[in-house]
Amino acid sequence: MHIHILGICGTFMGGLAVLAKQAGHRVTGCDANVYPPMSTQLESQGIQLIEGFDPAQLDLQPDLFVIGNVVSRGNPLMEAILNRGLPYVSGPQWIGEQLLRDKWVLAVAGTHGKTTTSSMLAWILEYAGYAPGFLIGGVPLNFGISARLSGDTVEGAGNTSDFFVIEADEYDTAFFDKRSKFVHYHAKTAILNNLEYDHADIFPDVAAIETQFHHLVRTVPSIGRLVVNAKEQTLERVIQRGCWSEKEFFTDVASDANAEWSLKLGESEDFEVYFKSELQGTVRWNLNGAHNRLNALAAIAAARHVGVAPATAIAALSEFINVKRRMEVRGEIAGIQVIDDFAHHPTAIATTVQGLRRKVGSARILAVLEPRSNTMKMGAIKQALPLSLEDADLVYVYGAQSGKDAIHWDLGETFSSLGSKVKAHHQLDALVSDIVSETQEGDSILVMSNGGFGGVHQLLLDALAQKFQTQKPE
Repeated sequence: MHIHILGICGTFMGGLAVLAKQAGHRVTGCDANVYPPMSTQLESQGIQLIEGFDPAQLDLQPDLFVIGNVVSRGNPLMEAILNRGLPYVSGPQWIGEQLLRDKWVLAVAGTHGKTTTSSMLAWILEYAGYAPGFLIGGVPLNFGISARLSGDTVEGAGNTSDFFVIEADEYDTAFFDKRSKFVHYHAKTAILNNLEYDHADIFPDVAAIETQFHHLVRTVPSIGRLVVNAKEQTLERVIQRGCWSEKEFFTDVASDANAEWSLKLGESEDFEVYFKSELQGTVRWNLNGAHNRLNALAAIAAARHVGVAPATAIAALSEFINVKRRMEVRGEIAGIQVIDDFAHHPTAIATTVQGLRRKVGSARILAVLEPRSNTMKMGAIKQALPLSLEDADLVYVYGAQSGKDAIHWDLGETFSSLGSKVKAHHQLDALVSDIVSETQEGDSILVMSNGGFGGVHQLLLDALAQKFQTQKPE
């Protein structure tokens, strides 16, 4: 089958394209932003890319058009498809029907932590010999790719794995299907990691998101299992609306009798794992933060559902590297680390800063935030942002004043509660100059954004190199 993908350069649709190609389909696609690294990744797979949405692409005569949720009414190619009555389907529906139908799907849902937890789970299954397929909204460094149909399975198991790990997003499916993406995946194992208000551009309140999560719960079969964060009242409400599957709860509160899975933190970032109060082993790793410990606990619990012993999962996590853009050290100059983190929500920001604080102790943290997600740009959760950054020593916030990434609220006013330690900027060069002028040896510069942030990481490293090279004695 020849499929033509509209919006192919998004993380999800780009992953879909790779999976479709591996499944034997002819794949072409188009987008308004065809540039590296996604363009080169797709072209290396033999996937033809077209810039823009010209209706002339109908001349390709594909068997089916697969539509990404970046496409809306008024898009010239979409209008031509509708006017001609040509067959089209959303990306999530196509994956669910064409690639996941005969798989044991392990879906990871939550406001934050989806990418990291999916990566942990995929790595645990890989380590255990299950050779899973996966589609993840980031690049797990243990694999170096964000999507694959299957790995090399264990001897005698054939060349296609029965297991597939997918990051289950609650964002809507397409302009013609306003259900969340995850209802299309038909998960047998589903992690409900957390649930907070987000996506203010499509959800009016947290109750609307809870409804979508319950739609996911409704799709899990009775022989399936839900792995649920016991600390989240929102998820408790979701489950109370009806649950027809097995369920196991996890928490970081060791004394919580309502959770099957719990943990106990050691002196470092290592932690003990307990199932029904029985010690299963100790995860020994270098990842920071309470959020990552809970992510790991959820992944261990989900892997157990498909037959991976907790001891094996714990051993796998000791070799887990992390995900690109999750506390990724982009470079170091004069003992100053520039760290990149894909932050998009106040809760995730707070746990990231707190985790770094635990690691660096009394050393200074310079937090640099670009509130770039749709929800943050709209200001729907802006009041929670200052509190999420209070563990940093200095705070720099950046927002564009025009264009698609423009901030629609006053940065200085919102962050004024942080007093003199916060500075707001609207020009990238001024931001870099200000940060570098304040930076001292031994500092950690934590850059948080869900976008490219204008390449600020390299700009900082270049400016730091120049500053500290200039300061060296002859």
